[in-house]
Amino acid sequence: MHELSIVQALIDQVQREVKRSRGSGRVVRLDLRIGRLSGVCPDSLRFAWDLLVPETPLAGAELCIAEPPAVCACADCGARTELDDLALCCPECGSPNVTVEGGQEMLLQTIELED
Repeated sequence: MHELSIVQALIDQVQREVKRSRGSGRVVRLDLRIGRLSGVCPDSLRFAWDLLVPETPLAGAELCIAEPPAVCACADCGARTELDDLALCCPECGSPNVTVEGGQEMLLQTIELED
């Protein structure tokens, strides 16, 4: 499960960012954006979070995950279709002249500290 290494890297990143910003409160919440085509399973990430975080300075912090979809944009028919899986052709007209937009991100958006 690669989500364990992702959570460990996330913990390290948060600790670096808090130290860099000279934040003084306890981390109470993290907001992540994990696109549906990112290859990361949010449920597995939450499970890994629950395993790794209790023994760190992030213990007790809430993990909030937004799951933005990808959009298939067809250059032939103009359709814009929300995707849950990678599309090699337009779901509307079958054209291979498509671009997949978004849905692949994995971003730490915000770190909320206690006042």
